[in-house]
Amino acid sequence: MTTAPATPSIPETAPLSEPARIVDTFIVPSKTFNDLRRSAAWWGPVVVLVIISYFFVYVVESKVGFRKVVDNQIQMSPKAADRIDRLPPDQRARALDQQVTITKYISRSFMVFVAIWYFIVAAVLFGTFKVGLSATLTYGQSLAIVWYSALPQIIKSILGIVTLLAGANTESFTFQNPVATNPGYIMNRADNPFLYGVATSIDVFMIWTLVLAGIGFACVGRVKKSSSMAVVFGWYAIVTLCGSALGAVFN
Repeated sequence: MTTAPATPSIPETAPLSEPARIVDTFIVPSKTFNDLRRSAAWWGPVVVLVIISYFFVYVVESKVGFRKVVDNQIQMSPKAADRIDRLPPDQRARALDQQVTITKYISRSFMVFVAIWYFIVAAVLFGTFKVGLSATLTYGQSLAIVWYSALPQIIKSILGIVTLLAGANTESFTFQNPVATNPGYIMNRADNPFLYGVATSIDVFMIWTLVLAGIGFACVGRVKKSSSMAVVFGWYAIVTLCGSALGAVFN
């Protein structure tokens, strides 16, 4: 009696460490996102993003100054500039000091607002993929995909840090557009707030983030990549158009 030859076992993919996940997000993103099916931990990108964010704010404070940031922001909004100019000198100074203080605290706690926003984004995308595409996905995995997909934003912050340390002109610096990575950088928001908002959203690093998210949901949720990209870019287009329209109304 002969015995059938043993079927060779297929080795399982070795689990990735958090540093390996972060590196692979940039070079082999599918490895990172496939590993999220094993563990949906997302503390790695959070730590990196928080560190770079605080360093960026520190450099802005030392090289630009929050008063200059506020002045630049006001000049982008004719309504705000006109409202400030109409105030008596003492009230104008007090109003500007208040805005500087608010900007300082918001900048230093920026990642808190980002985290809240990411929790909301992850919930919306989770619901869309789960209900609309019957994806095999958990909310924790959706949140992890969102955080890992945001990693290209650290490169944009690093570019901003480098340009400021190199002595870049700060006359038009804003947190929204620190470096020339989108068409909005060369536009004047006051001329057409809606078009400025749309142009600013067409950002190299934001597109990279969206592509990573599309890959992530396709890998983890086991859906077609084209469908995944359509969902991610579709929601981004909706948010961009709504945000740009609101910006135009309140400009």
